[in-house]
Amino acid sequence: MTTYAVGRAAFRVAWFVALVLAFGEFPSHAQILDQVNTAPIRSANLPHIAGEELRTHSRPLTVDVDLVLVPATVTDGFNHPVTTLQKRDFHLFEENTEQDIRYFAEEDAPISIGILLDTSGSMSMKYELARQALDEFFVNSNHDDDYFVITYSNRPKLLADTTQSVNDIEDELAEVVPDGSTPLLDAIYLGLSKLKQARYERRALLIISDGGDNHSRYRAKEIREMVQESDVQIYSMGIFGALNITLEDHQGKKLLRDISEATGGRAEFFTSPAKLPETAARFSRELRNQYVLGYRPRTLQRDGKLHKVTVKVVEQITRPLQVSYKRQYLAAR
Repeated sequence: MTTYAVGRAAFRVAWFVALVLAFGEFPSHAQILDQVNTAPIRSANLPHIAGEELRTHSRPLTVDVDLVLVPATVTDGFNHPVTTLQKRDFHLFEENTEQDIRYFAEEDAPISIGILLDTSGSMSMKYELARQALDEFFVNSNHDDDYFVITYSNRPKLLADTTQSVNDIEDELAEVVPDGSTPLLDAIYLGLSKLKQARYERRALLIISDGGDNHSRYRAKEIREMVQESDVQIYSMGIFGALNITLEDHQGKKLLRDISEATGGRAEFFTSPAKLPETAARFSRELRNQYVLGYRPRTLQRDGKLHKVTVKVVEQITRPLQVSYKRQYLAAR
């Protein structure tokens, strides 16, 4: 058996697979998990893995059997979620080998969401539209979702925790005055770390920024590695000038695009903040409308490397479709 490392979601998935192995069939719906996960089984009495402190990496649970879960979002040419597809409409590959899709589900399950909001001085004239964007994000979310908000100006700060209501969060945001520099990387680190203690297995980050990093202790390479090991989907909205873009901004756009697409999320960039509310609403609806595809790798490997995953949707003449998904998983040695 190949050994994989999984986070806290492994217990529920392992329990589910145990039922499948015992009874030989899959139910039509199951709770969606938000990463390419491996979910092996060794015992019905798997330990609970508690969240680690904010400045440590959580230790993964290691078990023996193989089920890779791939969450996927499908949108049409107008960026509207497509929720009517069936298992037969998908093809899934690991490296260049097509895999048998053994598990298929689509469900609007609650999510734990971390919001990273740039409150540096350059956001002064854009901040009200950023607040409107968050209002739209909340309105279009599942009412059972929970949130925390990290603002970042000179240093990241936990502005509102998950114990607060949406109204309380909005009141806190109304008191913020943008000022200072942009520690984007440190904010992403804090957001990913806090999500290790999330209430729900489905987890996501929403990042709103108008520039690249200029004040962080962490480096881009460290953040990329942390994202690869996480079970968090990242959605990013960036406001960048059309002319005379700085090297710092160029690097910021590349970072946000790379980490968002790697997790199955998306990044969109604008020259004006006017599109923030509309885009936030769309991102929120996408998070509520995801498929999960599950497979057991045909070729089991114990190499401790990242393995490429590709998801394709059967072409439809009436409307071109785009699929977003987490594109790799890390196998343990």
